[in-house]
Amino acid sequence: MTTLVPGSDELYAWMLGGRAPAANLTLPPGGVSEPAILEMLRELMIPVRAVHGGGDWLVVEDDEAVGLCSLKAPADAEGRIEIGYGIAESRQRRGHATRAIALMLQEIARDPLVKIVTAETAVANIASQRVLERNGFVQTGARVDAEDGPVLCWRRP
Repeated sequence: MTTLVPGSDELYAWMLGGRAPAANLTLPPGGVSEPAILEMLRELMIPVRAVHGGGDWLVVEDDEAVGLCSLKAPADAEGRIEIGYGIAESRQRRGHATRAIALMLQEIARDPLVKIVTAETAVANIASQRVLERNGFVQTGARVDAEDGPVLCWRRP
């Protein structure tokens, strides 16, 4: 069963090699993500949590941390947020992302600051595109990102 555990500095410290915050939580082989990515996300979440009181979640499947999902920044003046997510490489293609995004959308729906939910996927990342489609997102366009190259833009109506 997929569940979301609210993100915290303690969880990031654990994923970076610290002590487990709960005796029953485990990491998959290779961890959830690369240390540099985890450090970047840890810092990225500081302003998000300050505005939203949360906004990032550890994706847990049967007591194993298999990924992360989050708001990428605080909501803008129009209530627009962009979501991001990732599943540990060793745990991909098992439906974790689809289930996690459905749960995350339920959490986001409780936030009065959020009115519009968007996402972006690499043009070649078909699996991530299917995750968004299964969760009610529609493609709204495309652009070229300076870091990621060509991406598709998505919005949940």
